[in-house]
Amino acid sequence: MSKILNIISLWALPVLLLWILIAGMIKKVPIYEEFTDGAKDGFKVAVNIIPYLVAIIVGISMLRASGAIDMLAQILTPILTKIHFPADVLPLTIVRSLSGSAALGVFSDIANSLGPDNYATKLAAVMVGSSETTFYVLAVYFGAVKISKYRYSLFVGLLADLIGIIAAIFVCQWLFA
Repeated sequence: MSKILNIISLWALPVLLLWILIAGMIKKVPIYEEFTDGAKDGFKVAVNIIPYLVAIIVGISMLRASGAIDMLAQILTPILTKIHFPADVLPLTIVRSLSGSAALGVFSDIANSLGPDNYATKLAAVMVGSSETTFYVLAVYFGAVKISKYRYSLFVGLLADLIGIIAAIFVCQWLFA
């Protein structure tokens, strides 16, 4: 079975690209011109989102360097232990909604310091997979298309993150505790 999956994963992307090219040729679409137009638009979007990316990176760096996240984790440790939530994972819950790469950095720190079989590492892994980078999405994607009124999107995104964290706690308690 794993041999079949390896073959499928090896050939999936080339077959998809070939299929797109053949479909474009059948429909007489100028493939190269459409590709270069898309690349130009992608470059324009990338240039437009740079200020938002810089703001998020600076904010996250300031939080981590100041020790504010670690201090909050220490303050909340008594409450977190009652709900079976390791304090080592709290920085991940804060950073995850801001930036995916920062969350992966925090997760990497957790995994390196505690080991792969630790409950906190498993919980952190599930949390990374069950939450979204809400502020990143709002800043970058909404900023790229000039949407400035995103109050309800922020609420729903943070609510989804909270539900993902709670679900991760329950699932990890059920599977690993």
